Amino acid sequence: METKAPDGKPTTRDVWMRGLFMLLFIMGFAAGTWLLNLLAIVQFVWVLIAREPNQFIAGFGNSLAIWLAEVARFLTCATDDKPFPWRPWSGTTSGSLPAQ
Repeated sequence: METKAPDGKPTTRDVWMRGLFMLLFIMGFAAGTWLLNLLAIVQFVWVLIAREPNQFIAGFGNSLAIWLAEVARFLTCATDDKPFPWRPWSGTTSGSLPAQ
C-alpha cells in the first residue's frame, strides 16, 4: 500500500501510517514479551513437576519468539513487511521441540 513520491521515497502520509503501525506493534511486542516470560515461568514449574518440558508450551514459545523477531525487524525498518495479523502466523505450534 505504500506509495512513492516522484523521487522514489515514501510520502509523508506513508511515513505517518508506518508510525501508527509501529505504535500498535510496540504495544503488541510488550504484550508478547510479557507472555513469553509467563510461558518461561510456567514451563519451569512444569519441568519441576513432570521432569520433562511441555511440548505445547515449547512449540508456542518458539512461534511467539519468531513473531517477536518479525516485529523487531519491522520496528527497526529492516523490512516493510508487517507481521501477523497482516500475514499468516509464522512458526510452528505443532508441539515438537526444535532440533538442537
